Amino acid sequence: MSVSSLAQRLAIIIAAVLVVVLVVGAILTTVLVRRPLPDYGGSSTLPILSGEVEILRDDQGVPQIYADTDTDLFRAQGYVHAQDRFFEMDYRRHVTAGRLSELVGENEAALAADSVIRTFGWRRVAEQEWDLLTAESRGFFEAYAEGVNAYLGSREASQLGMEYTVLGLVTELAEVEPWTPVDSLAWLKAMAWDLSTNNDQELGRAAALRPLAGDLGRVAELYPAFPEDQNLPIIAPSREPAAAPAPETDAEAGAAGTGAADEPAADAAAAEPAAVEPDAAAIGNAALTSALEALRATPRLLGEGDGIGSNSFVVAGEHTASGLPLLANDPHLGISAPGIWHQTGLHCREVSTLCTFDVAGFGFAGLPGVVIGHNAELAWGLTNMGADVVDFYLERVYDDGTYLRDGERVPLSRRTETIAVNGAEDVALSVASTGHGPIVSGVLPTTTAANTTPVPEGSPSPGFGGYAVAMSWTALTPGRTGDALFAINRATDADTIAAAAALFEVPAQSIVFATTAGDIGFQAPGKIPVRRTVDGAPVPSDGRWPRPGWDSRYDWAGYVEPADMPRALNPADGFIVAANQAVTLRDAGPFLSRDFDYGYRSQRLRDLIVTAVDTGTPIDAAWANEAMNDTASPFAEMLVPALLDIRVEDDFVQEAVDLLATWQDDDYRQDADSAAAAYFAAVWANLLALTFGDDLPASIAPDGGSRWLAVVAQLMADPTNPFWDDRTTINLVESRDEILLQALVSARNELTNTLGKDPSSWEWGRLHVAAPQHPVFGSDVPAPLSWFVNPAPIGVGGGSSIVNATGWDAGDREDGRTDFAVTAVPSMRMVVELGDLDSSVWVNFTGVSGHPAAAHYDDQFEAWAAGETYSWPFSRAAVEAATSSTRTLHPAG
Repeated sequence: MSVSSLAQRLAIIIAAVLVVVLVVGAILTTVLVRRPLPDYGGSSTLPILSGEVEILRDDQGVPQIYADTDTDLFRAQGYVHAQDRFFEMDYRRHVTAGRLSELVGENEAALAADSVIRTFGWRRVAEQEWDLLTAESRGFFEAYAEGVNAYLGSREASQLGMEYTVLGLVTELAEVEPWTPVDSLAWLKAMAWDLSTNNDQELGRAAALRPLAGDLGRVAELYPAFPEDQNLPIIAPSREPAAAPAPETDAEAGAAGTGAADEPAADAAAAEPAAVEPDAAAIGNAALTSALEALRATPRLLGEGDGIGSNSFVVAGEHTASGLPLLANDPHLGISAPGIWHQTGLHCREVSTLCTFDVAGFGFAGLPGVVIGHNAELAWGLTNMGADVVDFYLERVYDDGTYLRDGERVPLSRRTETIAVNGAEDVALSVASTGHGPIVSGVLPTTTAANTTPVPEGSPSPGFGGYAVAMSWTALTPGRTGDALFAINRATDADTIAAAAALFEVPAQSIVFATTAGDIGFQAPGKIPVRRTVDGAPVPSDGRWPRPGWDSRYDWAGYVEPADMPRALNPADGFIVAANQAVTLRDAGPFLSRDFDYGYRSQRLRDLIVTAVDTGTPIDAAWANEAMNDTASPFAEMLVPALLDIRVEDDFVQEAVDLLATWQDDDYRQDADSAAAAYFAAVWANLLALTFGDDLPASIAPDGGSRWLAVVAQLMADPTNPFWDDRTTINLVESRDEILLQALVSARNELTNTLGKDPSSWEWGRLHVAAPQHPVFGSDVPAPLSWFVNPAPIGVGGGSSIVNATGWDAGDREDGRTDFAVTAVPSMRMVVELGDLDSSVWVNFTGVSGHPAAAHYDDQFEAWAAGETYSWPFSRAAVEAATSSTRTLHPAG
């Protein structure tokens, strides 16, 4: 989140401070900027420890921690996280508790974020989860908090992060609070929210219905079924794509696999409860729109949009160079400085009943354990499963504080939240809930009227106030994901992975794993709602549309049993690819979602593996890393042949079109130095704007991701589809080829203004730039501060729905120009060689440190951008050989 009003105040103050800086710059730099940097060497005494702990760091500053008890390991991990990234931890806990305004002061964006998160109640749920955890897990969380607080000790804020010094110029800094175990648990809610990816699609369907004149068929064209005839699901029947199924009709889209029974054969929108009240669609639309605005005001600590996903694959030993399995994973998350992940190793000097962990990988500062990585027997990776775990309910509310429920008026649950604002008056927030969850419409100050829209004539009873939107979300039910973290760290085989998955309730992730015993597998965890069949209902009950809250038949009917969740072990093909595509074929297994990624990345990875297998190419870490950096564009493969068939009479435009003519020879790779890739990206953005800009509101403008590839691919076969027509032109009806020509022309003009007149000098990397930004001090702060906290941008290849998934938003346009900047990235890349764990490789997006002045703040960024990796030692001998500094923590006495 970039805080604009904070930036204005900082600009004035820093301008004055700069005069002083010029005089005593060296002193200020030493005192203010370098003061928080931790000492990676030497030793110190921590009375909380029961024995000596060693922290060995390599040339990238990655810590490998050695101890003799589990609790000492987690105490040391808390200490290390506080050393490296305490401000990030503190910022995250303020966000997840709805207390950002306390940290950054009076600011519209911060207050909006606090209002939405207090309405959701992330922190309240985390507090309830504490009592559900096992005594052992609670002990680990407590030990971690003890380690954090041991580092905080008597240190003042300026010794913990330079951000506190800067914020102190414009706010009154409170004393830094001790860390608590619930601070860690609350972070799981932020993870779950950012990875519940189909929220926009459910509300987007409703938002599209009105401008498309209630035409459900046209809405369905914008949300096509997963193309399983060309892109295989995770659990695939064979190496080859399945025989093409019959096209999914609107009726079928609402019918298959709910986990309970077949769905109704009618498809309509919950935003249109016409069977109950004729004018409800218009009234409900305001509430649904305000709910969408509230969702988008929520800070996305892991990222948002189509680019949020991941690649992962496991390959059996029969196809690898080592003869044992290989696992690769690269989660696609938001772009930030520092990057999202912290690399760590947690090692018991001797694994025993007192000390049970020997694990290394990527985790989050503020959370104990390793989230993705490997232990001595098993490696695991995570990708977002895309399960539908959120439903929105349109509620009929009344002026007397009740809402309709099966023909009766039931009191709303209410509470008041007090939001403290640094330097300003407190803000009182009234939160209302129904049996389905919190009401999320009308939460923002700009949308408070959304729940009290005008009442139509003939309302069913006096006092009818209007419609509101309540949210049911699995993560708002307290669960035991905190236990799952430690279970998966100690898993050794398919059975223990399944046991950990049963606890891993939110976020719903796909787990791929491989073992040193030679097994590879897939396990789907997550708390997945079961949705009932509603006979004769005007809306489908499969979760694609908002649902009528006044009818209890639409309530969830429990959750899918863990034993019924999809899984696979040692498939005949000898590999598994999980990259956010559908988990199973459409009619197999329990119903998970209709809104998966459309599978172009996953199919490309499958094709690369199949080619390697068929040609006898041994798969190793180098091969896997090269595959994760693949830049072939499925968009270009689909669209370029049609573009080249367009008759272009303007030689100026033809110069650019000629770039595409030979691009096929390079497999349509969107490399950073490619001129054709730059032009095609501009054509794609313009094509989407020309095709859909006149039909859809800006709130659901095409972002250009995998869904839009599937949409346009279908439209290409229908040259006179109404979407091709530009409704803003008078007495004209445009066809497909006219829009394609306009896109070619507009893109040529756009890039001429941006990159120059000569198309041969264009480069994709000059447009497509990875520019990590600090969560508080982003682009809107004074330049000196921005230069200091934000790493220098790097132009990169790749793009949306490309294996090297450097996502960008095609809908982000201003004055006819597209912002091609990277919005999501492979936040890390790792390859685990089960045949020799010390031969594994990894790279982080920026670096291990969260201190902008530290050497390890962005020291991995250039290697990441170049597709390079670092060695990942695991055995004690390999770790010692790579060690550049050692810090020893002693117990008291």
